Amino acid sequence: MNCELLNKNYALLPESYLFSEIARKIAAFQEKHPEREIIRLGIGDVTRPLVPAVIEAMHRAVGEMADPATFRGYGPEPGYPFLREAVAAAEYGSRNIDIGPDEIFVSDGSKCDVANIQELFSADCSVAIPDPVYPVYLDSNVMAGRGGRLMPDGRYGKIHYMACGENNGFQPNLPPRGTALIYLCSPNNPTGTVLSRATLEKLVAFALDTGAVILFDAAYADYIRDDRLVHTIYEIPGAKKCAVEFHSFSKSAGFTGVRCAFTVIPREMETLRRMWLRRQSTKFNGVNYIVQRAAEAVYTPAGREQTRDVISGYMRNAGVIREGLRKAGYTVFGGEHAPYIWWRLPDGVKSQAFFDFLLEKCAVVGTPGSGFGPEGEGFFRLTAFGDPAKTREAVSRIAEMPAFPA
Repeated sequence: MNCELLNKNYALLPESYLFSEIARKIAAFQEKHPEREIIRLGIGDVTRPLVPAVIEAMHRAVGEMADPATFRGYGPEPGYPFLREAVAAAEYGSRNIDIGPDEIFVSDGSKCDVANIQELFSADCSVAIPDPVYPVYLDSNVMAGRGGRLMPDGRYGKIHYMACGENNGFQPNLPPRGTALIYLCSPNNPTGTVLSRATLEKLVAFALDTGAVILFDAAYADYIRDDRLVHTIYEIPGAKKCAVEFHSFSKSAGFTGVRCAFTVIPREMETLRRMWLRRQSTKFNGVNYIVQRAAEAVYTPAGREQTRDVISGYMRNAGVIREGLRKAGYTVFGGEHAPYIWWRLPDGVKSQAFFDFLLEKCAVVGTPGSGFGPEGEGFFRLTAFGDPAKTREAVSRIAEMPAFPA
């Protein structure tokens, strides 16, 4: 094959996706030490089964697919009306926010949508991302040619990094004027922290003033424990004129292996809304009927109660990790309104080296902070999605861990 035909931007990316490299290291360790039980607090995959309301809805939908009178083939690309109406009422109507079903687009995952949305913008758009943050925002723009060269400090030359660290309360400052796309994630993956109302008001005002578009990832909004905190960017006046919002059923309802999410593009952004509809209609055949009925069941009274119970269980795990590390003398953030704990490592300890150390000494897996951006170096992410007993065991192992060698 003539390599000149290939997209050269892919060569600008690291050879391995962060979580693929973690999986490779775990497999190598397990092969070398088959007798040791590994406790995985790394990749943010759920462990609790789907709740009964969801399973019952799926069974009913499967039965419908077996009956000629109720069988369904291709569905509408933006999603079935029953699910879009349920989302509009439960996610937005309940907060007195006017978002209609026609502004909601059902998909097979917010990761896909967050990565694909950049297709709607020109290749020379300038991009700002939080640092640290979920790698897909960065990688998808590098693939599209907006990143520029990877610099010695680990940053891409054309990307603006909005530092979100301990020194600024994990609240990003405004990007430069001329920035076209602003990615935000709240509650944040990996830091587990939440953007304040004041921060979001400042960013929305900036976008309205400059014409920038905010791409707001709210995949973990259901983990927010305080109703005074912002759950959707559309709580901020003016946001419907400048912001696209992404939600997922993966972590809120355990759909990581089922795949369902939705993206909101308000009527106030009509050109973009029509472009996204055109894009989805061309490249996507929609989420299958059975899964959409399952997602609809999340919004029933039983589904709401059952999923809240699951989320509460994960948040209890988060509390165990957070308090256990603090008692062991470590500084941690997050874990109060998100299933992620952001662990500050001892001074001078590199997160990749610490990953290897923790795996070797404790047989516990986390995620190196450097994988989420340069500002993540010196930190380590743990997730609360594990089994409660194993989570407690992991914290116990960490508490007895020897000091990292100088």
